[in-house]
Amino acid sequence: MNPADQQGRTLAITGASGFVGRHVCRLAVERGWKVRALVRDLDGALPHLPRSGVQMLVGDIGDRGAVRALVEGAEAAVHLVGIRREMKPGGFRRLHVDATRRVVEACLDSGVRRYVHMSALGTRPFGASAYHKTKWEAERIVRRSALDWTIFRPSLIHGPDGEFMKMAKGWVTQKAPPFLFLPYFVRVIPGIPCPKWETPRLSPVSVDDVASAFVGALDNASTIGEVYPLVGPEAMTWPDMLRTVRDGVPGANVSLQPLGIPQDAAWLKAKTAELLGVGSLLPFGTSEAIMAAEDNVASPAKAEADLGLHPRAFEPALRAYAPLI
Repeated sequence: MNPADQQGRTLAITGASGFVGRHVCRLAVERGWKVRALVRDLDGALPHLPRSGVQMLVGDIGDRGAVRALVEGAEAAVHLVGIRREMKPGGFRRLHVDATRRVVEACLDSGVRRYVHMSALGTRPFGASAYHKTKWEAERIVRRSALDWTIFRPSLIHGPDGEFMKMAKGWVTQKAPPFLFLPYFVRVIPGIPCPKWETPRLSPVSVDDVASAFVGALDNASTIGEVYPLVGPEAMTWPDMLRTVRDGVPGANVSLQPLGIPQDAAWLKAKTAELLGVGSLLPFGTSEAIMAAEDNVASPAKAEADLGLHPRAFEPALRAYAPLI
């Protein structure tokens, strides 16, 4: 549909001021949507969202009234709220499962049929991490609804304003611990006479490609009832990805090398810190130690076929935005 044909159509977005949300909002406005964005902090959201074309509704995803006000009269809804790390017990359930149920119910009550949902690559019924388990429960709520839904499962999303790239910049410039190496997690396979370490792979995907998929799906009927992996065009090992960051970020120490940390050791450290009440001092939690040791790759073919999405390769995309991190 042409942007001119979309004038007056309202798109409700949760998580609008987050990393992915701000890119989805900008692209939606560019394509003619009137965006209604749910934000918790107006002052914090203002620098990240367009000043025109976006109505900011201050409220919490846990407030049914705020969610109802967000979707009332909208043509479609995009649900992006989620967390990678659980800082308080029950956080994954509140922000993945309960929040999704609240948005789905509000859409159904308000007559909003079109719904696009953010999940994650690796989500499955019997996932090893609480993150993936609650993401799967959220997907079940969506799948069982009467909405015209589409679900996206991204791999690691990268961009200049993303949390991971900012953290990685700190590593490669030696401005954040561990200072002497570039950390990643490895899975340990028991064996005789000694265990084997396996290096996980991932397919990092540009935040601009993720935004394009979400906005492009809204008027694409072929995506209704479908689940799409969102990945970049290459499957990289974590060491290769970290070296690419090191070599592409200005001011990096190019002599730094990646070093694998056993998944079990990382999990134990995170769990101990959590029990002692100092988990926030670590840059990762227990679920992250589990997830980052898994492969996080898939084929981009389905998104390419249905959405015409041709994802950017990691290295040239990084070099284009590296000075902005």
